[in-house]
Amino acid sequence: MRIVSGATNNGAAFVVKPEINGAADLKGKSLATPQLGGTQDVALRKWLLDNGLKVQTTGGNDVDIVNQENAQTLDLFKSGEIDGAWLPEPWASRLVLEAGGKVLVDEKTLWPDGEFQTTILISSRQFLENHPETIEALIKGQVAQTEAIEADPATAQTELNVAIGELTGKPLADTTIQAAFANIQPTWDPLAGTLNTIAENGVEAGTLAEVPDLNGIYDLTALNKVLVAAGKPPVSAAGLGKQ
Repeated sequence: MRIVSGATNNGAAFVVKPEINGAADLKGKSLATPQLGGTQDVALRKWLLDNGLKVQTTGGNDVDIVNQENAQTLDLFKSGEIDGAWLPEPWASRLVLEAGGKVLVDEKTLWPDGEFQTTILISSRQFLENHPETIEALIKGQVAQTEAIEADPATAQTELNVAIGELTGKPLADTTIQAAFANIQPTWDPLAGTLNTIAENGVEAGTLAEVPDLNGIYDLTALNKVLVAAGKPPVSAAGLGKQ
């Protein structure tokens, strides 16, 4: 696979029960993340370790972490079966607005520049080689849509919520999508310079045995071609691939 563009930065948070005010209150608690080894899962395990709490992957059992679908996490948080979760938007906002949770950690506060990858656009290497024009067209549309969101976020929220309703049968509450939008950053920059840090965090969190060889994982040539043609500055692959 190759990472060919960014999509969204930021927009993940650790939401807990109102009575939890810090790491010391989490010992013996049950927490959730969407997937073992995923970015939110690694962020939670690393944060717990940094704050003196160990889980199974870091050699302890101070806190129990379950990995499950975000919809299930919302239900279990409402019922009191879990005490917190590290989730992406809009689920973090849903736990706050629909289940009475509070944000203990906004993940962007843990990154030096206040930005981290949440969603990226990837392609198989073979498809990228065989259909570069398709990838370029996709990225061109993505850049245009990102600019449209930045120019008129209110309209973008409405259109997105309509689409969510069509896909799931029920749109989000207006307050939820407004809160989620305030926390995310639509972008075409995949923040390549942060990828090694993500991998290093995975090693510390115990979900990776070693930092993998990431050389060549980016191919930003199509993205930068689109950006330069539109008079915008190119983005960096941070030495991890083509740009």
